[in-house]
Amino acid sequence: MKTLSTLLLTALLLHAVPVFAASPLVGRWALDIASLPMPPDARPKSVTLTFAQPDAGTWKTDIEIIAPDGGKMDSAATLALDGTPGRVTGSYWADVGTAKMPASNVVVVQLAYQGTPSSTRIYSVSADGATLTETKAFFSKDGQPMSQTTMFKRLP
Repeated sequence: MKTLSTLLLTALLLHAVPVFAASPLVGRWALDIASLPMPPDARPKSVTLTFAQPDAGTWKTDIEIIAPDGGKMDSAATLALDGTPGRVTGSYWADVGTAKMPASNVVVVQLAYQGTPSSTRIYSVSADGATLTETKAFFSKDGQPMSQTTMFKRLP
């Protein structure tokens, strides 16, 4: 009887533990280059974001940018979703970042480079899961607040 009670209690507890479901942001995304507000010859050849959620408490981002001249820039980070600063690696003007996920389809990332705030980026995915919107808030070289919105399409 004791064994049966233990088995039933274990089954009940396992049933009560919430199942981790990854965010709909998870996946690979390609920037819609044609929509960028800059002359075509100044646009990157490609920008690919890869988002992963290793577990409920972390967010992983990998970015690859192919510049107009064919040069490559990249960035990678695995950040805690509690806003704790974490290391950003690569060549894309960021060396520390934080992340928060206020909703399963939204992640907010704040970046800094060499001790100076760089940008805040809000990523949200459409209801159909096909379009990723990036809203970037930053300051221009002359100190003016700026914002930019770009669109990404989900890659297979």
